[in-house]
Amino acid sequence: MLSVFSVVKSEMDFALTAEQELFRKSVRDFVQKEVAPVAAELDERAQFPMALFRKCGQLGYFGLRYPESAGGLGADFTTFCLMAEEIARGSLSLAAAVSMQCLMGTDFVYRFGTDDHKSRLLAPALAGEKIGTIAMTEPDFGSDLGGIKTRAVKDGDDWILTGRKMWITSATVADFFTVAAKTDPEAGFKGIDMFLVEKGMPGLSVGKRIEKLGVRASETSELILEEVRVPAANLLGPVGTGFRNLGAILAEIRTMTGALALGLAEAVIESSIKYSHERAQFGKPIAAYQAIAHKIAEMGAQLEAARGLVHRAAWQIEQGKPDMKLASMAKLVATEAANKAADECTRIFGSYGFAMEYDAQRYFRDARFLLYGGGTSEILRGIIAKEMGV
Repeated sequence: MLSVFSVVKSEMDFALTAEQELFRKSVRDFVQKEVAPVAAELDERAQFPMALFRKCGQLGYFGLRYPESAGGLGADFTTFCLMAEEIARGSLSLAAAVSMQCLMGTDFVYRFGTDDHKSRLLAPALAGEKIGTIAMTEPDFGSDLGGIKTRAVKDGDDWILTGRKMWITSATVADFFTVAAKTDPEAGFKGIDMFLVEKGMPGLSVGKRIEKLGVRASETSELILEEVRVPAANLLGPVGTGFRNLGAILAEIRTMTGALALGLAEAVIESSIKYSHERAQFGKPIAAYQAIAHKIAEMGAQLEAARGLVHRAAWQIEQGKPDMKLASMAKLVATEAANKAADECTRIFGSYGFAMEYDAQRYFRDARFLLYGGGTSEILRGIIAKEMGV
């Protein structure tokens, strides 16, 4: 495992460095050996993949985007995206849990946590020994984050949090939560702040688990806060800056989601090509028929177009100049391409695309997950149009 990522691209060059290629190969080897063979079983059992999750921590994946001073590896963002892509190629369920741990679940603690928080929670999380997640979405508020109802009221030196969160990744196994709450209910987005809430705090409980169509091994649940008292030190960032601080990593979230889509699309295409050579109809493999060949060609073209956007968005992040329009385009194009590829895969498989014994149906179900987190396609189109001056 590489411990230092010292090669920095100083100009717009999307070709992977030798170091990045070596890292990609190491992740791919791990996925092919330990993840892909059990992906269908993970989906069927629909339980958090704890053993593989811990292994990802041991391999250093959770600390890729964090500096060595924080216990990370100090990798560039493209390297981080390569990891997300390769794991998604084997199991999008595992990739969803891993990406939450690597980014949204730990970032606020890294940027705004105390030394105590970082030693007790962040360092063990980067090693895979503790699990973090973020709690933003509510039963009635998803895209409209400014409308959330969870309240944080100052009480002496503490804050008291009350509310309900929904669609919380890894909530069933998490040791700590970054919770979005309103400190000023009249201020819209400017009234949102982030709080560190730890498992075991009185009033905090995990509610019903959500049974999902896809990414079934990435457990998702409701989170309930009933007058949860947290110390003032657990306010992550100055009052009134929560939404702005989330925006600081939003380009990373969208670009990373695009990388997850690349991985799924690659798995879909590989499966489609393999099956098209194995399945024969009217005396020859279905790959010989133009209708099938064109489907696969279109999948490949859309994948490479998406890859270019994802890598360019990652490069912008590495330069310290995250481009929200570009990141939104990368997420939009890559996730839509993955869903289109998954749909075409089931068509290539014909009736077997409807059979649980083949992976085609899992790809089709898992692909839907990519459309929601980090902004729906409809929200992204609106952002892109606005950035274009429409």
